[in-house]
Amino acid sequence: MASYDVIIIGSGPGGYVGAIRCAQLGLKTACVEGRDTLGGTCLNVGCIPSKALLHASHQVHEAEHNFEKMGIKVPAPKIDWKTMLAYKDDVIGQNTKGIEFLFKKNKVDWLKGWASIPEAGKVKVGDETHEAKHIIIASGSEPASIPGAEVEIDEKVVVTSTGALELGKIPKRMVVVGGGVIGLELGSVYARLGTEVSVIEFMDGITPGQDLEVARQFQKILTKQGLKFITGAAVQKVAATKSKAKVTYKMRKDDSEDSLEADIVLVSTGRKPFTEGLGLDALGVKMTERGQIATDGSYRTNVPGVYAIGDVIEGPMLAHKAEDEGMAVAEMIAGQHPHVNYGVIPGVIYTHPEVASVGKTEEQLKAEGVAYKVGKFSFMGNGRAKANFAADGFVKLLADKATDRILGAHVIGPMAGDLIHEVCVAMEFGAAAEDLARTCHAHPTYSEAMREAALACGDGAIHA
Repeated sequence: MASYDVIIIGSGPGGYVGAIRCAQLGLKTACVEGRDTLGGTCLNVGCIPSKALLHASHQVHEAEHNFEKMGIKVPAPKIDWKTMLAYKDDVIGQNTKGIEFLFKKNKVDWLKGWASIPEAGKVKVGDETHEAKHIIIASGSEPASIPGAEVEIDEKVVVTSTGALELGKIPKRMVVVGGGVIGLELGSVYARLGTEVSVIEFMDGITPGQDLEVARQFQKILTKQGLKFITGAAVQKVAATKSKAKVTYKMRKDDSEDSLEADIVLVSTGRKPFTEGLGLDALGVKMTERGQIATDGSYRTNVPGVYAIGDVIEGPMLAHKAEDEGMAVAEMIAGQHPHVNYGVIPGVIYTHPEVASVGKTEEQLKAEGVAYKVGKFSFMGNGRAKANFAADGFVKLLADKATDRILGAHVIGPMAGDLIHEVCVAMEFGAAAEDLARTCHAHPTYSEAMREAALACGDGAIHA
């Protein structure tokens, strides 16, 4: 029986970051992972592989639509799907091996196997039981099925995001159930590769919770790219054969029923905490009504010495949110006083154009009765965006009407996922829109659109 200061269950972004931070702070640390590779869902079957395919498929789009405009004459691109998947797998391997290297560098022990917690202070992995002063549950999440619908996922014809990354061939027709981040990212991958993609969304618009103006513009742009949308529709059944599937849905406005046939159905209706096999019931760990692990403000569960972070607790299921919590709980165990600012956690959709947001939406500010002002700037006024055929979209900055303090930002456009971070830093320091407006931005860059939106909160943008 080995004894540790900290054992972390799960090696996803929250788990591996927390483990490395614990080790850096002088704590004897182990991380339990049952997969053959480290990195959890994110690195193995989520964030990283999907971004590889998004990048590859975007290059196809550029070759088909923009190369000739720039005087680059090449034959029409041919897709070698096996090689594209091999490229994706290589990217996964580089990243997961990188985490393994970091574990060795920081002297974090990898306990290979699936964990359970037989009692406080002990973690069982396979036939071995290890002692730990502190146990951190970072076991992540798994795909959720369609609420109230009859559906059987086989990861061949009816797939989750995991199966969608390993299809044997590019389908002719795909139905995506769920108009959220995962469905739209993977749907856009296959649409660029020639698949006819239809998205069925229960709500009246895509990306529920997103700033409404951004969401509407996003849907228009994706529609121009060839994706078809059926909104306000509740999926009733997904029936699959060996090679086809039929999706039956009911329109919420009038209860009319219709169906779609496809080669592949991607079920992307969200995720749920993965806690199976941990023994939390027997241990007496308190859970929320939504199946999450209940924690206090310091990630402690009701069981002494047991903590939880990431997708298994409340909050957005985002890798970077889990990473922040992993660092915070490590520092707290080491006697420090960390803080995670949940009001400044960005969200990004990695389509083209990208969509990124941080802070409050207009709808939230209206509901809260906050007096605010809006600064908007279209990428049509950005020289770099026009030169790169990336002028779709806009920046929207929200600031307090009285104090000018930045309350939120929403971007749809090129490199939005990178641009949003200057607003994140500004909000972290309590900056005003004028602070951003008076900061020199290099020309020509996409980032100038951020400055112009900040200027629009005052006397007006220059290039609008």
